[in-house]
Amino acid sequence: MNRNILEVCAASIESILAARQGGASRIELCSALEIGGVTPSAGLIKEARKVEGLALHVLIRPRGGDFLYNAHEVACMEQDIYQAKECGADGVVIGALTADGEIDVAVCSRLMKAAQGMNVTFHRAFDRCCNPQEALENIVRLGCNRILTSGQAATAEAGIPLLRQLVNQADGRLLILPGCGVNRSNAEKILRETGTTEIHASAGKSFASLMKYHNKNVSMGSSDADELRRETDADEVRHIVEAITFLPAGE
Repeated sequence: MNRNILEVCAASIESILAARQGGASRIELCSALEIGGVTPSAGLIKEARKVEGLALHVLIRPRGGDFLYNAHEVACMEQDIYQAKECGADGVVIGALTADGEIDVAVCSRLMKAAQGMNVTFHRAFDRCCNPQEALENIVRLGCNRILTSGQAATAEAGIPLLRQLVNQADGRLLILPGCGVNRSNAEKILRETGTTEIHASAGKSFASLMKYHNKNVSMGSSDADELRRETDADEVRHIVEAITFLPAGE
C-alpha cells in the first residue's frame, strides 16, 4: 500500500529545510508566493537540489496574473524548463489557458516536449478553466502526472465535491493533488473524502525581520515587505504529515 504524500510549496532554503524536518516528501519550488508563485532562479534551484531526502519540482510561471501567455513568455517557459532540468530538478509544474478559459493544448504540448523525462504537474491554472471535466481529459492526453487544484473553490476543503469527482474521473490515469488552505485540521478530511493520496500545503507562518535598523520612510512594494516574511513551519508540516500518515492511502 502506498503511503500518503505531503508536497510543500517553498520559496527559500529555510522553508525547504523546515519541510524536510517536518517529514514532507516533495517540494514545489517557486518565488514570489505573495502573487501565487513564479519561476525561481537557477541559483535557488541549485541550492535546493543540495537538500537531500526531498523530491524537487520547479514551478514554471514567468509572471503573476492570468495564464494566457504570448509567444515570448512561452519561449521563456521552455528555457526555464531546460534550466530546471539542468539544475537537477525531478519535475516541473506547468499550465496555460486560452482566452476562452480552455487548456491551451498547443502551448502545453510545447512545455511537455521541453520537460520530456521529467515528472509534470499541471498547476492551478486548472482552477480558472471553464470546464474542469473536459480540461482533465486534455491534461491526461498531454501526459501530465497530476493536477494541483482546489476543486475550483476558495479552498481545497470547500472544493471537496469537485475534487472527489475529478479523482473518480481520472481513475488512476493521473493524480489529483488538492491544494489551497490545507492545514493540520483539514488535511486528513480532504484526503479521506476525495480518495486521493497526495496533498499540497505551504504550511507557513510569518517571521519577523532580524534587522535592527528600520527605515520607516521607505517600503519595498508594501509597508511590511521588509518587516515580515513567510516561511514554512516545520511543526505545521509535522502535524499535517502525522494527520495523513495514519490514513490508509486512497481511502
